[in-house]
Amino acid sequence: MASIQLSMGIPSFSAEEPVNWEHLTDWARVLESAGFDRVLVSEHIAFGMNMDAYADPGVGGTAGGRQPTGPDGPWLEPLTVLTYLAARTERIRLGTNILLAALRPAAVLAKTVATLDVLSGGRVDLGVGVGWQREEYDVAGVDFDRRGAILDQTLEVCTRLWREKEGSYASPELTFDRIHQMPKPLQPGGVPIWVSGTVNRAVARRLARFGKYWIPWGQDARDLADGIGRMRAAVEGAGGDPHGFGVTGSLRVRASADGGPDLAAVAADAAALAKAGVTDLRLIQWPARFGNGESDLRVFVEAVRAAV
Repeated sequence: MASIQLSMGIPSFSAEEPVNWEHLTDWARVLESAGFDRVLVSEHIAFGMNMDAYADPGVGGTAGGRQPTGPDGPWLEPLTVLTYLAARTERIRLGTNILLAALRPAAVLAKTVATLDVLSGGRVDLGVGVGWQREEYDVAGVDFDRRGAILDQTLEVCTRLWREKEGSYASPELTFDRIHQMPKPLQPGGVPIWVSGTVNRAVARRLARFGKYWIPWGQDARDLADGIGRMRAAVEGAGGDPHGFGVTGSLRVRASADGGPDLAAVAADAAALAKAGVTDLRLIQWPARFGNGESDLRVFVEAVRAAV
């Protein structure tokens, strides 16, 4: 696997309408100059009124989770945001965490992501998942109960159109023959796909077929050592390479006794995650009280790099 990388999500949403969205550019540039490998944005197409579902693992939420904006807070479309950031950065990779790919026609998604990859110089990572909110599927006219199968079909079509000069596909829902779609992504083999989900047969098959990375969810994210072991076994059982994918793990920064970031604790956590098999360390949040300039973030990057 490649060397361990550092990622961070930035808020492409707000509880209130902001004066502008320049903080997106500010964050992306700071992360790039501080030495991060990847900047991430998330997605919600729309909201129903069931905000409590964020904290309900039974429908795909996270225990203790909280919807950050309410139903009327603005939430920007992630591929548009990444295109905007591609024009304002030079090196940092641009990823979704996660995109509800099944809500988009597969050929349109393939074209959009390939275009972004070309314009960014081959810097795109496509993190995908099925999501949990039925209302988003309802408003997009997509069958929520078939979201896993639709996502698999979407990824199959995308990878074919990215890799094949002349692509064909046949299923009960979608058939096309000898289709040419250009441009192809700059990255060999197409844009890397990151598969989100818990350890289960459907996610393991998806990871074995399409994924270069796994984004653990729920209990598997909380107990990564156990989750990684079980996912490797599940991927192998699905016919994939049990060591052929990277894994995401989360880092949090807490205050030390002097009020600054506890870099020793960060380094210890990073080392433990790397030992468990994590290859992408994701900073959950950088508290504003620690400063948000390049030098402030660089001390975090240096502490993690030294530890892993």
